[in-house]
Amino acid sequence: MTSQPTSPVITSGGKDKPSPVNSLALSVLLVMVATSLFSRPSRAEWVGDAEAHMGTEVSVYLWHDDAEEARRAVEAIFAEMARIDQHMSTYKEESRMSEINRDAAMRPVVAGDELFGLVERALEISVLTRGAFDITYDSVGRHYDFREGRRPDADTISEELPLIDYRFVELDRDEGTIHFARDGVRINLGGIAKGYAVERGVAIARQHGVRYARVTAGGDTRLLGDRRGVPWMVGVQNPRNADDVAVTIPLQDEAISTSGDYERYFDEDGERYHHIIVPSTGTPAGEVHSVTIIGPDAVITDALSTSVFVMGVDQGLKLIAALPDYEGIVIDAAGEMFYSTGLQTPE
Repeated sequence: MTSQPTSPVITSGGKDKPSPVNSLALSVLLVMVATSLFSRPSRAEWVGDAEAHMGTEVSVYLWHDDAEEARRAVEAIFAEMARIDQHMSTYKEESRMSEINRDAAMRPVVAGDELFGLVERALEISVLTRGAFDITYDSVGRHYDFREGRRPDADTISEELPLIDYRFVELDRDEGTIHFARDGVRINLGGIAKGYAVERGVAIARQHGVRYARVTAGGDTRLLGDRRGVPWMVGVQNPRNADDVAVTIPLQDEAISTSGDYERYFDEDGERYHHIIVPSTGTPAGEVHSVTIIGPDAVITDALSTSVFVMGVDQGLKLIAALPDYEGIVIDAAGEMFYSTGLQTPE
């Protein structure tokens, strides 16, 4: 865990042996000083660290008047990230998500309030985006392996594509259950769970009395307050040069999410295969290189960055224009940058 360096400890002393009376007085003084030190909060400072969770790097950077409390906040945030991953991962056989994918076509599965609520929000975004955001994409998406450079052939896509339809996910609010209307349907919250996780991270920071924080999971960042009097400067990566920042945005108390075709991908025969799948085709979206969404809720910015990536420049920016409090930046396949109305430079 990193922090600003502490002030050096300066010691002083002499060689003379104290008298018994002076020794007693000195002992009392030392006890008083020690008591004062232990009862006083440790010096305020920025504290930060990074760990691997949810298949990506999670970083936390925050300020607290008590440095020890700051460190406890960071540890609590990482513990929450691990809990969410354990609960929602499709790669962990014991997760609730894996249970749903195994059994929900056979019987309604009790999801628990947290997972049920997040799936419900995902389906609402599916309706808003007319299916551009669809958590059932995993019916085809699971056949891609970006580490090994594998993709499904045309026959596999043709066979699995009819299973991609968010309307196959049936929710029972009274029972808190999830049921799939067709056998073979799978859901994956990869396009929304990290946004939820960073929102939870900021909520935990607040519980520890933190007023200034940055919590990042992959391409999703949630900011709490500003950077003690100045805005956070957040850079959007050039999608074709990891060492270059395409644009830098001053932000405070906002969420910002970026989806790009440079995050998980492989190239084959001059074509890039990446993790953002078009639900209607089962193949990676190709019109844009990256999408960045800014707004008050990281759950929404996360889902919208995926949605706009799938929808493309024109339809995607029309969607953002219809949503108060949200703005977007799109970099298309030619490298041209497009801004939503609220971010455009006045003429």
